[in-house]
Amino acid sequence: MGKRGKKYIEASKQLDTDNLYNPLDALKLVKSMASAKFDETVEVSMRLGVDPRHADQQVRGTIVLPHGTGRTVRVAVFAKGDKVKEAEAAGADIVGGEDLAAEIENGNINFDVAVATPDMMGVVGKIGRILGPKGLMPNPKAGTVTFEVGKAVEDIKAGKVEYRVDKASNVSVPIGKVSFSEEQLLENFQALLGAIIKAKPAVAKGVYLRKIVVSSTMGPGVKVNTTDISALTA
Repeated sequence: MGKRGKKYIEASKQLDTDNLYNPLDALKLVKSMASAKFDETVEVSMRLGVDPRHADQQVRGTIVLPHGTGRTVRVAVFAKGDKVKEAEAAGADIVGGEDLAAEIENGNINFDVAVATPDMMGVVGKIGRILGPKGLMPNPKAGTVTFEVGKAVEDIKAGKVEYRVDKASNVSVPIGKVSFSEEQLLENFQALLGAIIKAKPAVAKGVYLRKIVVSSTMGPGVKVNTTDISALTA
């Protein structure tokens, strides 16, 4: 058994796998079971009662978490003219146009999120085959195709995250680090959940929040009780 395996098993002893915890207790457990030497990310994973094969049952959006994500996000902006200065003033790490696209073509991808003004999408589209599979393609629904590049960069730096249902009806989003206080993690959790509940498709039938699990990067998952929706977001 590897070193990580032993730590995982030791941590799991604190966990009643059959129990459904309230959000605060779940997050306390996640923090106490984190045993890695680095500051692990805390993630929320949800199974939603939607069928993503239908366009009217997509769940996708963004939210700026109250306490951010705890990670430093490098932002690249495709812009020209006055928008270059606006992006730089807002703290963009890389700003460019054709030159930036050429760098990406050459395999130099030194950013986590890409933002583009609408008039630069012709340039961005040419490298879509590179950006798309890496989840880096700017998208209007994620607020990353916009002329308001300054606000977009500031929001991303402040802890803006995107949530998006996958083909299996799951959504996974980071809500902070284990070094965060329980209260910070709880407020981020509640903000995210509130946004996802608000994004519930009108045509979705039955139970919407089927399952919620919180975990740290290397720790076991803790199941959250979803029977009382109001308690989750209060």
